[in-house]
Amino acid sequence: MNAQLMSAVGPTRFGAVGIVWSDRGIVRTWLHAGSVERARLQIQRDFPTAIGAAASADASAALDGIAALLEGEARDLRDVELDMASIPEFDRRVYDVARTIPPGSTMTYGEIAGALGEEPMRARDVGVALSRNPFAPIVPCHRVVAAGGKLGGYSAPGGTATKRRLLEIEGAAIVAPPVQPGLFD
Repeated sequence: MNAQLMSAVGPTRFGAVGIVWSDRGIVRTWLHAGSVERARLQIQRDFPTAIGAAASADASAALDGIAALLEGEARDLRDVELDMASIPEFDRRVYDVARTIPPGSTMTYGEIAGALGEEPMRARDVGVALSRNPFAPIVPCHRVVAAGGKLGGYSAPGGTATKRRLLEIEGAAIVAPPVQPGLFD
């Protein structure tokens, strides 16, 4: 039996953030949604059965925490309950480790693989799992970087420029040089 899904949208300094939750926890978040209307449309497209509602106490705390984090507060979101029923086991393990990275800190893909007791070559698999992260920034995939302090990839809109901005907001030391604008930018 499927649990009823609920949805809400909240403002942040970078636009709206969308959230879908069940009675087991947060099912999905959307950063970079732009306007409130755009966030609602995204939710409706991806979760057509979710009912728009006032955020529950837990969902409201998650929305407030995300907004505070984007304002530069060192907010710890590890206590936000996640509904990972549809998440593959390896991805769950990766997300659990990523959630231990405090604001302003980073960990490499290889360090996460090592923390999982996996071979260093699984670093690429860690990156793939994080590219599928449906809980950003509750699962702070932006805090996971490549070896040598390089940013690595970021699958959210804006790519590594967004990742860099999130790390700057949190005050993380960034080794990689800023991306130069393209010729036609």
